[in-house]
Order: sequence, then C-alpha cells, then structure tokens
Amino acid sequence: QVQLVESGGGLVQAGGSLRLSCAASGRTMSSLSMGWFRQAPGKEREFVAAMSWVGSSTYYADSVKGRFTISRDNAKNTLYLQMNSLKPEDTAVYYCAARGRAITRQSTQYDYWGQGTQVTVSS
Repeated sequence: QVQLVESGGGLVQAGGSLRLSCAASGRTMSSLSMGWFRQAPGKEREFVAAMSWVGSSTYYADSVKGRFTISRDNAKNTLYLQMNSLKPEDTAVYYCAARGRAITRQSTQYDYWGQGTQVTVSS
C-alpha cells in the first residue's frame, strides 16, 4: 500500500508560481511511476504530467508544456510539480498519483491517489 500526501497549493496571481509536493510512504518511490492530475469544478479529472520510476521519461499535457515541470527526489520519496506562468484556467484541485508499472497519462491506470491540494489562480 502507498500513501500520498500533497502540499504546496494556495492562492496566487496570474503569472505567478507555485511548487507542489507529494510525499510518498509505504513503498519505495523508486519503484513507482508518478503523475499529477487536476480537477476543476464541474470538469473531469485531467492529466497534467507524469514521470517514470527512474525519471528518464516524462509526459506533459499540452496545456502545461513549457510552464510546468515534474521532478522527483527518490531519496526523499517526494514528487514535485513546479508551476510557472500560472493562468486562471490552471485553477483546480491537484492530485498526485502512483502506479507500480510503466508511465501513463491515463488516470484509470493509477493505483494510488492523494487527497489533493487546491490551487487557485486569480486574474
């Protein structure tokens, strides 16, 4: 079993930055592919970014490419999402997810989820 706890969300003005963290416990993170998803009010959960267990592969949604960066520190069992040039449309609850298999963009393929952290971008 894997437990995931997100942190780092908050309120920021458009053009600002935030860094989200996801602390993993219960299993060595180096054996997990990790991802970030988000869900805005009234919308379905959508893929944001993902990274393979060794960090050699990354995927990004087109909407965040060039603005967001996913990274991981396996020694600290922590996943990060650096978000720059934030836009009001980035407002959502952001979730961290993990799976013990290859990297994927599909939310249904992830086995473990955190509780989420709210990100609000004001215009």
